Amino acid sequence: MEFLTANMPPIMFFTLICFLLLGFPVAFSLAANGILYTLLGIYLGEFSFVFLQALPERIFGIIQNDTLLAVPFFTLMGLILERSGMAEDLLETIGQLFGPIRGGLAIAVVVVGAMLAATTGVVSASVISMGLISLPIMLRYGYDRRLATGVIAASGTLSQIIPPSVVLIILADQVGRSIGDMYRGAMLPGLLLTAVYILYVILMALFKPKSAPAIPPEDRIYREDNGASGMKSLIILSVLAGIASHYSLPYLLRENAPIDEHVVVGMLVWGVIVFIVAVLNKLSGLHLLSKICERVVFVMIPPLFLIFLVLGTIFIGVATPTEGGAMGAVGSILLAMVRKRLSFDLLKQAMDNTTKLTSFAIFILVGSTIFTLTFTGFGGQHWVEGLFSSLPGGETGFLIVVSLATFFLAFFLDFFELAFIIVPLLAPVADKMGIDLIWFGVLLAVNMQTSFMHPPFGFALFFLRSVAPKEDYIDKVTGRHIARITTGDIYRGSIPFIIIQLLMVLAVLAFPGVVTHYKNSHSTVDPNTIIIDAPTHNEESDAVPGFY
Repeated sequence: MEFLTANMPPIMFFTLICFLLLGFPVAFSLAANGILYTLLGIYLGEFSFVFLQALPERIFGIIQNDTLLAVPFFTLMGLILERSGMAEDLLETIGQLFGPIRGGLAIAVVVVGAMLAATTGVVSASVISMGLISLPIMLRYGYDRRLATGVIAASGTLSQIIPPSVVLIILADQVGRSIGDMYRGAMLPGLLLTAVYILYVILMALFKPKSAPAIPPEDRIYREDNGASGMKSLIILSVLAGIASHYSLPYLLRENAPIDEHVVVGMLVWGVIVFIVAVLNKLSGLHLLSKICERVVFVMIPPLFLIFLVLGTIFIGVATPTEGGAMGAVGSILLAMVRKRLSFDLLKQAMDNTTKLTSFAIFILVGSTIFTLTFTGFGGQHWVEGLFSSLPGGETGFLIVVSLATFFLAFFLDFFELAFIIVPLLAPVADKMGIDLIWFGVLLAVNMQTSFMHPPFGFALFFLRSVAPKEDYIDKVTGRHIARITTGDIYRGSIPFIIIQLLMVLAVLAFPGVVTHYKNSHSTVDPNTIIIDAPTHNEESDAVPGFY
């Protein structure tokens, strides 16, 4: 009994892990574990009932938290876009754009994955859409099945690190920091991860050409009447729009604007110029632009406008993340209407799934609050601080151990479980050590991203397994026999991308500036240099009648 009372915090934590491994629902495991040990602690006289008086206020605080309103908004936006056929159009168009080069289809999957991440923010939607559309095409043209499955699963997980990710909203709430700062901090790591995925595909195409062949000329849809690819007009239009955008930025941006503001506003101006030129070309009937150029503009520019509507307004300070999410949800509905894809059934399905996912997150947060309150009542925070403060290496040792623990826990726990269990325990310790909590949150987000790719429980692998061909089949276009995709193919295909994600964790650890650049957008005025010259009491009395 003495051992139990002296080691209640670690016993609580490991009991919770056992409940989760046994398959009990996360929210109820957290709440039941907290209540169970609360009753046990009161019976043993080791827990003060006063702690429970804070529970109602904490739960009402969760329900009244305006920050969490961004979760249903961004989820609704993503689900409507996913069901409106945007992914299909993007994959077809960008696949035809990069198709003539080796590895072009895989590069297209990564690019579309990044765009879907910046508009939908939902892993399941991205992986399932790309698995249904691009996997059969990649198999048709002889792609290595491990490369094909790996790039689809990995590109889908970009939704967890590229804003407006729901993951980042939850992390920002858990560490007690601004969602806007979390978005700014995660932007560069997300883009760098996208670039490294593309680099890996290019290297595979160079050193193993048979693993990533190009699309044959006869299968390229958007070709000119003379047989040309039409890339020249696309390149010229892009370059001219880029030059015009570059020279217009000084007149549109405030002085000393941060890099993310330059990128977002520059992207908007470039898109506006390109879209106007394409519309004028279409209306005039001059046909100055090629078929592939027109297709790329009309398919890619609307999602880019939506990205600006959400992220741009947040980054330049026009809207809060919650307001940005609301505008994104409205924008996705309007985009689906313009594409004539909006229906009552689509809207009903999207709202049903949004309600379920939001309720799921809120219930986990309530359960986490009950668990954390009990854990704190037993002195759990002091136990965690003592555990990590005694590590060799100080701050560096703490970050290494946290990264390793997060990586191995991700084999068994998904993101929500990790975010609601370990982040509330680790964030106060990191804050006490003087670690920037935005950087700490992004570091955990990149690390947790591997939880979607880990065999055997990676959700991205499960999503891909659900849509990958389970039996051999005959391709309808080529008539070739295509072998089925095995679970082993999917698992082996994920390994190189898990390694890339771990390298990104090391990069964020070694170069904090890729995240902490978000501070450049804050005021640089030193509060210690501010002089407040207030009038004396007599001067104020003379200046203001009736002042005492």
